[in-house]
Amino acid sequence: MPKKAKPAANGQEEGPAPCKQMKVEVAEGPFPLNFDSPSGLFESLISPVKAETFFQEFWEQKPLLIQRDDLALATYYQSLFRLSDLKSLCRQGVYYGRDINVCRCVSGKKKVLNKDGKVHFLQLRKDFDQKRATIQFHQPQRFKDELWRIQEKLECYFGSLVGSNVYMTPAGAQGLPPHYDDVEVFILQLEGEKHWRLYRPTVPLAREYSVVAEDRIGRPAQEFTLKPGDLLYFPRGTIHQADTPPGLAHSTHVTISTYQGSSWGDFLLDTISGLVFDTAKADVELRAGIPRQLLLQVETTAVATRRLSGFLRMLADRLEGTGELLSADMKKDFAMNRLPPYYMGDGAELSTPGGADCLLRGGQLPRLDSMVRLQFRDHVVLTVGPDPDPSDETREKVIYIYHSLKNKRETHMMGSEETESHGLLFPFSHMDALKQIWSSSAVSVKDLKLTTDEEKHSLVVSLWTECLIQVV
Repeated sequence: MPKKAKPAANGQEEGPAPCKQMKVEVAEGPFPLNFDSPSGLFESLISPVKAETFFQEFWEQKPLLIQRDDLALATYYQSLFRLSDLKSLCRQGVYYGRDINVCRCVSGKKKVLNKDGKVHFLQLRKDFDQKRATIQFHQPQRFKDELWRIQEKLECYFGSLVGSNVYMTPAGAQGLPPHYDDVEVFILQLEGEKHWRLYRPTVPLAREYSVVAEDRIGRPAQEFTLKPGDLLYFPRGTIHQADTPPGLAHSTHVTISTYQGSSWGDFLLDTISGLVFDTAKADVELRAGIPRQLLLQVETTAVATRRLSGFLRMLADRLEGTGELLSADMKKDFAMNRLPPYYMGDGAELSTPGGADCLLRGGQLPRLDSMVRLQFRDHVVLTVGPDPDPSDETREKVIYIYHSLKNKRETHMMGSEETESHGLLFPFSHMDALKQIWSSSAVSVKDLKLTTDEEKHSLVVSLWTECLIQVV
């Protein structure tokens, strides 16, 4: 029977280089962005650049600036978040540190002006107007439906968490010193204008955030001003700083970021433990003990280094021979922490496991003669791992199916907030039947590759109960 898954470069000075720039007039349409599919949304976000061109020429390589002369798009961007929204958000209850940071860049350093506890709008506006402070609003997709809609689609597109921050800066002010991030960054200019300076990375594709001293970054490689409707992309590690030009209105932009901890190095760390565990069950050499007192040595011996090198080659050969690669945590963490599907409504839960009329299930309970299909495919991950409750010492493999249908939007990307996994656990013998469901537009329950009709029916009812399939 299935079981519920348990919760589980350098800074040399160089002259300014021309920024790769697209200046276009976007054709008028009924809606500025295309939400029909994750790929459609991303294509419309970076239009007129094609996704293929973007990933070949810019992704993880160099910045891209897209400046648009489009009133409809600018108006739509402005609707995503306005400075005036802070008044109602403060009434809902937001707190310094968790939801809002108030800061200024002073002599190349970040000065935080946060108070304690709950944010009061009048004090916030006073700091903004009189102290020329930048207001940074963390993860606004928790409150703003349209940002939820955008970021949910982008998480489906990238297969990685997508966070956001809104920055509101008064005229003639700067909130943050020069720094680089450990995420891929997309800037959408919402209100006013923002003057940007980008510098060549000192640490390409950086794995951490870092402030960089002014005397280390040299002259800007690229310099420009964003206006409402414009988009800027730059890779992680790109050193940048931005300010609102004096004499103008305030600036508001949203930073949409992704691919934190999503490198090949992260994936290798995630998968190597499962590969070693499986190989050790089959190879006695990996089960043999290490030399006596190896852990007491100041340096690893040449014999141990050669031995480890040999084991790594053996693991590589095994991987290429079997094609089996188990993700221990990355898939689960992604499913646990991402946004739930965007839906129109009054904020009620998407579904309840015992609900009689679950809209997402497509109505009727599946029978043996039913045709079923997977739904919310982009919100479901399937992985294999050891049984958490083995009946003996062998720890057989089982199938984990995690999904994000019941995730809480209110805790998205908040780090310290507790999250739990949602999903199912099946015997490894169900893999072929699950692959049928995952690879077909629709499949007959009676044709599933399982031994008995009882197993077939039990499998689809379990998936249906979690709203993962519907009867067609």
